Amino acid sequence: MSHQAEADRVLRSLGRACLDHDPDVLRSVLDRVGDKWSLILIGLLDSGPMRFTGLLRTAPGISRRMLTLTLRNLERDGLVKRVVFPEIPPRVEYEVTPFGRTLSEPVLAIARWAADNQDTLRANRRAFDQAAGHEPDDLD
Repeated sequence: MSHQAEADRVLRSLGRACLDHDPDVLRSVLDRVGDKWSLILIGLLDSGPMRFTGLLRTAPGISRRMLTLTLRNLERDGLVKRVVFPEIPPRVEYEVTPFGRTLSEPVLAIARWAADNQDTLRANRRAFDQAAGHEPDDLD
C-alpha cells in the first residue's frame, strides 16, 4: 500500500471514529493526552511510583497547583493511581495504572517522531515565519 493510500485510510478511520463514538469523549481524551503535563507525568511514573515532591522536582517548570490538577485529572481518567500509606506522617505515591500503560506505546511513538523530525520542524517553522514576516517563537 502506498504512503498516500495509508494516510487516506488513517484519516478515514479517524473520521469514522469521530462519527461512530461520542465526540465529546474523543475530544476530552485528546485534550488530556495533548496537554502540557499529562504525558510527561505518565512518562515519569512509567518507571515506577513517585511521591508528589519527586514529581515536582523532576517535571521541569510545573507548579504545585498544576501538578495537583494534572494528577487529579489523570487519576479521574484511571491513568494514574494515588496510593496512601497509613503512616505518620502519611505517605502518598502516584503510579501509572495498567490502563495508563496502554498509552506508553503510542506516546513513545509520538515522542520518537518528534525527536526524529525536530530539525525539519524547526526549519519549516523558520521558513513559514520568514515568509509571513513573523518573528520566530522560542521553539523556532
